[in-house]
Amino acid sequence: MTIDRWLRERSSGVPAALDARVREALAGALDENEDRASGHFLDAATALLAEIAADPGRRARALDLLTVDALVTYAFEAAVDSPDELDVPANEAMRRLAALAAGPG
Repeated sequence: MTIDRWLRERSSGVPAALDARVREALAGALDENEDRASGHFLDAATALLAEIAADPGRRARALDLLTVDALVTYAFEAAVDSPDELDVPANEAMRRLAALAAGPG
């Protein structure tokens, strides 16, 4: 199953603007196989959060912040499919998001 299909199966009730932004953030990963979904979601969340951090004064960021939240949530939902390996994406998410919070250098 592709990531696109995986998302469609879980997106009922998700506001259209949020769903569209999630898909935009995932860019070319929508046709990838779901077995790497967790990594693709985390990649997209990290990239978008870095973009937000680079321009903190921009007020039109509420949807972007909700998108980061949705992408991280989806990363963990995808990882739950392999509960014995859940610590890997959890540790990776903490490491990458903490690095963004620490800033450069």
